[in-house]
Amino acid sequence: MQDEREGLSGGEKQKSPFTYEDWVNWQIRWRDQRLHGKVVLKKGDAFWEQSRQALHGYYTNPGNWDELAVPGWFVFIHELRTRSGKHRHQGGICLFVLKGKGHTIVDGVRYDWEKGDCIVLPLKPGGVEHQHFNDDPDGSSEWMCLDYVPFHQMTGFETEQKELHPDWKG
Repeated sequence: MQDEREGLSGGEKQKSPFTYEDWVNWQIRWRDQRLHGKVVLKKGDAFWEQSRQALHGYYTNPGNWDELAVPGWFVFIHELRTRSGKHRHQGGICLFVLKGKGHTIVDGVRYDWEKGDCIVLPLKPGGVEHQHFNDDPDGSSEWMCLDYVPFHQMTGFETEQKELHPDWKG
């Protein structure tokens, strides 16, 4: 079996980094993970982080995808006490409001929301700039993000921080 191929740009040789057998074995591992991976993530499985953007409780992220029946999803809770940071990234994500009420500014336009609503950030060339605000006088608001990362990799995955969260200490 030949391990080397002619390079695309000329006569140099290039080693094949991933063989057919590697591909077949990868498919078996991939299928096995989906059949036997975690199906339920408990509240205690989430880890919380105060980032420059928000206070987030992460259920799924690249750090635990190898344990899950369905990897590739970025799922987290965003607790909103006052406001989030402001950033820009591609839309195409759903934010389901779990409690409270507030508003989100998307590219300069205000959208009000409350418990039970779903915020859908639009797909736009260059992404969408957005920031979230808590308007609940009785406490914090929370929403859950459902973000399918392979989709974002295909639509120009990039995040640019525009303004920091008020509780971010760096």
